[in-house]
Amino acid sequence: MAKGRKASTSREGRARPRGPRASSRLSGSNKESRPFIRSDRSLGGEQVEGRQAVRELLLARRRQVKEIWISDSVERVGIVEDILDMAAAARVPVVSVPRAKLDKVAGSESSQGVIAFVERLYDVLLEKLARPSNGVKPFLAVLDGVTDPYNLGAILRSAECAGVTGVILPEHRSVHVTPAVTKSAAGAIEYLNFAVVAGIPACLQDLSKAGVWCIGLDSDGPQSIYDVTLFDQPVALVFGAEGRGLSKLAVERCDVVASIPQFGHIASLNVSNAAALAMFEVARARS
Repeated sequence: MAKGRKASTSREGRARPRGPRASSRLSGSNKESRPFIRSDRSLGGEQVEGRQAVRELLLARRRQVKEIWISDSVERVGIVEDILDMAAAARVPVVSVPRAKLDKVAGSESSQGVIAFVERLYDVLLEKLARPSNGVKPFLAVLDGVTDPYNLGAILRSAECAGVTGVILPEHRSVHVTPAVTKSAAGAIEYLNFAVVAGIPACLQDLSKAGVWCIGLDSDGPQSIYDVTLFDQPVALVFGAEGRGLSKLAVERCDVVASIPQFGHIASLNVSNAAALAMFEVARARS
């Protein structure tokens, strides 16, 4: 928190009660035995591209894999050999196809000659992400309008490695899980839980009511990310879109707005780099 500000107050200075809010739309039992709630909203993800991404897809075993295409020009060694072995064990059909045919259906710049066709990825309800899971306090990444698939994929890869427990995306004006995202994320989507929300400002309000501290990352933030002392609490890091950053209303709904100290000449970090740094700062504090 900022100097002189107690951790028990919000950014506006209002006292914040602890624990679940009876008045919150996210209120309810915090028992971990409560069933996993899945919505009917698809994030995409039916086409997974890239050797590492397909390998992790088979390792995770969270989604049904319908078929795998491998280019006839790809050597069956290393990760490709692992994919063939795991596909055989899981009885997933593997089809050898001409490189031109594979490239024609590829949605990323480089599929590495491997594409898996899989059941779509669904989101879960926001209330699920706002509750502790297996004794772990929520550690969420909220993306306020990231539109570049390679940025999103890079953020998801860092999020999974840093121990993020859930990712929140807006329904509109944001990229979801495209083939380019699956390639860039290198398998991270198979281990992350996602929630899709109608609007980020309303989502932040709901998270605050549920006891999750919302920490926005903005180049004009009044305090350094390294001075925030809330990372051992339920937290949501909020990242803005490429170029424009956080929306004004999202900034207003955050409990804390922090910046990453910079010492060079250019204006700001790429959102995926900033997100990686901030997420691993939370991981460091929690470790």
